[in-house]
Order: sequence, then structure tokens, then C-alpha cells
Amino acid sequence: MMILLPVMLYLWPVSNAINERISKPNIVLFMADDLGIGDLGCYGNTTSRTPNIDKLSKEGATLTQHIAAAPLCTPSRASFLTGRYSIRSGKWHLGINCNSSDDFCHHPLNHGFDYFYGVPVNNLRDCKPGHGSVFGAGLKMHTRAALRSMGIALISLAVLNYIGLVRVPRRVLGYFFLIAAVIVGVLLLFFYSFRNLNCFLMRNHSIIQQPWNYENLTQRFTEEAKRFIGRNTNAPFLLFVAYTQVHTALYASQAFRGKSKHGLYGDALEEMDWSVGQILHALDQWHLREQTLVYFTSDHGAHVEEISDNGEVQGGYNGIYKGGKSTSWEGGIRVPGLLSWPGVFKPGTHIDEPTSNMDIFPTIVKLAGASLPSDRIIDGHDLMPLLRGIALRSKHEFLFHYCNAYLNAVRWHPGNSKSIWKAFFFTPNFSPEDSNGCHDDHVCFCYGKSVTYHDPPLLFDLSKDPEEKTPLTPETESHFHEIIQVIQQAVSNHSKSLVVVPNQLSLENMLWKPWLQPCCSSFLQFCYCDHESRENKKLPEA
Repeated sequence: MMILLPVMLYLWPVSNAINERISKPNIVLFMADDLGIGDLGCYGNTTSRTPNIDKLSKEGATLTQHIAAAPLCTPSRASFLTGRYSIRSGKWHLGINCNSSDDFCHHPLNHGFDYFYGVPVNNLRDCKPGHGSVFGAGLKMHTRAALRSMGIALISLAVLNYIGLVRVPRRVLGYFFLIAAVIVGVLLLFFYSFRNLNCFLMRNHSIIQQPWNYENLTQRFTEEAKRFIGRNTNAPFLLFVAYTQVHTALYASQAFRGKSKHGLYGDALEEMDWSVGQILHALDQWHLREQTLVYFTSDHGAHVEEISDNGEVQGGYNGIYKGGKSTSWEGGIRVPGLLSWPGVFKPGTHIDEPTSNMDIFPTIVKLAGASLPSDRIIDGHDLMPLLRGIALRSKHEFLFHYCNAYLNAVRWHPGNSKSIWKAFFFTPNFSPEDSNGCHDDHVCFCYGKSVTYHDPPLLFDLSKDPEEKTPLTPETESHFHEIIQVIQQAVSNHSKSLVVVPNQLSLENMLWKPWLQPCCSSFLQFCYCDHESRENKKLPEA
């Protein structure tokens, strides 16, 4: 007792200090776009230079079964983090308007963030001249089809009128030609201004650059984040940096071009790593590291089918895992998960339990002293027990993997077993067949002839076969039917819990509500503006 008492008296203030430190920390969230788990040194890559991101692994926790499942802060979620100043820098990609061009119902400022600097849509090839087009071929096809149909209709009407089978007043015929000309003009205007329409940079509610300029774009995001940290050193804050890299169109600032071993993709990755390092350095400068939880992840696995117009491979690397972005193979959904908090997390921790990027929401809500919403099902779980070594198993028994709106696969981690079962209801048809992706179509689709349905579902044990090479059968797994039955019951329960919400990408919204399209000038001026270049001072060298 005489020996134990001094030890207890020593540990008491240490425990109190740690508990005090984990009360309402700063939160810094980094999300890469389409970064492969095999692209980082801390996950085994020996040719990419990512020292700043790797440092998060060395000084904190590395999640080895971290699953991309949903955006970190979906609409209305950040608003629960009361009492802290929050900024969103980078990509939003969750919509802007509902009924008018300025109602901003889906905008970050309407969902809990106090400041927004970034791009509210995706980074597309169309946004960068000379990098091809995601939608260009489809637009050309539909424009040509529309022109051909209108031409045939007008010529047929004119011929029928000429031979007397149909009598059409010249005025009416003139109206038809005028309407056709207007339609053609609108189609051509839309086609040639498409890049300007969908590629714009915003500060809060204002468009400041349309289309955005890629030069120093990551540096601009970084400087906004650093300035935010410097303004908020005395109160807890939430900083969310959602990078547009390494999604195509690939880009890198001048200081990073041609420096990596992996072409433009590697250059973009190394610039993103530099940005992470700059923001971590800002935390160090303001003596905030020990008061800050830092989290790094990606929204998908690497897009393995990506190639440039001249045939250069531009996709990332998913390590040993099969497939890539847009699939529920492990290469498409297993992503980096790194958490650092000096003095709270044990350095070099590896957690080989199923986790999800949905878990960061309940984690930071609890750390912020807020309450989870009670009007919906929250799929994530607080990560702190795992990160601090208090819990040894993940709270996730089931994780549901979607391909767009279609339930594609289910992961089951039974509480009394080390096995992690994964059942596929359908899988994409790779092309060529012996490849690791849908290279003929540039991306894997989720329906029709692009997939193969499985009845019974394909079953894997990821604890023994993480590469998903060999599907199990009733002959090779004695509990095959019982496992499938449990998973199908979980799917039934899950499906009943889903609530249908309006589709922002409905045909009605895209075609019949053009007034929802943000534009910083008139459509006749091709929605062009550049307030950013005039307002920004020269950025420091990278």
C-alpha cells in the first residue's frame, strides 16, 4: 500500500491532465480526393514522398481497415458543433441551391460552417483546358442528335407544305425556324460555356473566379487555412480542408511539376503533402498541436482507370487491394485513416479493426461537448475508445457498401469471431477481363450490362483473403449459408431504416431549372469573372 499510494497520487494528476486536454480540442480534418491507400509511405509505398502525411502515422494512429462510406460532414451535421468557429476550405460537392440562384439551401454556410472558401462542385477534366472532357462527348452527341432531329422535322414540314399535303402559313413556318434557331443557339452557348458554368471558386456566398484558375490553387487553400488558425488561437475551432487533388483534372503548382517519380499524379500528391505540412507547422507555430485532433483520409480509393488524352497513366495505387474508385472491392473503399493528437494517442498505433470515415462525425461531436441528433440514424461510432486503447474491438458489426444508389456489398464482423465476412450482390465487369478495372469505359458503372449479379452472393473472409482473390463456397466454408442468411437479414433491417430524399441530380433540376445555375456574370458573357487574381497578393513560394 505504501508503494501503491505514491503511484496513484502521481497518476491522478496525469489522468486529470489528459482528460482536461481531450475536452473540447481543436479539430483539423484533411480529406484527399481519390487517393489510393497504397500511395502513402505509411501504408507501404517506397517511391512516393509524403513525409508530412506519414508523420501523422508515426505520432498517432493508423487505421488499416478504414472504409470510405460518406462525406465527413453532410448537410446540417456541422451545425451540431456549437460554440466553435468553423471553416470549410476546398471542395464541398453537396449542392448549393434549392429553388432560386441565391437561396443557398445546400451551401456550407447554411449547414453550420462560419466561413467557406473553395469549389462547391467536383474537379473535372472539363475545368482544365487541354485535359479532355468528362461530359464533352455526351454533350456533342446530344447536340448533334437534337440538330439532326430539328433539321429533319423542318425540312419535312417545308417539303409537305411545298407539295400541298400540308398547308402551313409562312408566319407559322417562320416561327418554327426562329424557335429552332433559338434552341440551336442555346445548345451551342451551353456547350461552349460548359467549363465556365461548372468550374467556379467561391468565398462564402460570392463567386470570385469562374472558371477557377488552377495555378497555386492548393497554395490558396493552404493560406486560407493558415490565416484561419492564426485568427482562432484562443478558442476551439473546426478546420476542414477538402482537397481537389488528386482527382482529375490533375494539376500541380510550378514548384512541384516534374519533381515526383509518378508523373503529374505524383506531383499533385506531393503538393498536397506539402500543404498538410504547412498547416501542421501553423499549429506548431501557435503551440496548438497538443490541443488539436488531426485526421487525414480520402473519399475513395484511387481511380485506377485514369489516363490522360495522350495515354499517360494518371490514376493512383491501391496496394494489394482489388479494384478502385466506383467499386466496392477493397481497392475502391479501403482508404487512409490517420489520426494524430500528441500526448493523447500513443505514437505508432495500428488499429486493424473495421472503421469508417463516418466515425469522425460522432467522434468530434462528443469531443466538442455536443449531442448527436436524435431525429436520424447515425451510422458512425466514436473512435476515441479504440484510439486510446480502452476498447479493442470496433463497434461496427455491419458496414453497408453502395455503388451509387445501389447496395452492392456488406461487411460483417461478428462479435465472437476474428473473421470479417464480405458478401457481394453484384460486381463490375472489368474490361479487359484480365485487368483490374473498367478501362474500356474509363470508370465502372453500377447497373445493367456493366455488372454481374450473384445469387448466392459472392462471399470472402477478409481476415484471410484481403485481396479478395478466392470466393468461398458451401464446400470451402461450412457455415456459408448461415453467414449469408445473417447478412441478408441485416440488409433487410438496414433497408427499412432508409428514408427517401429529393434527388438533386434529377432530370427536372438539370433541364428545367436553369435559374439554379450560379453565374457571376450574364450567360451572354459566358459566366466569366476573376475577382480572385485582383484581390489576392502574391503567395509565398512553396
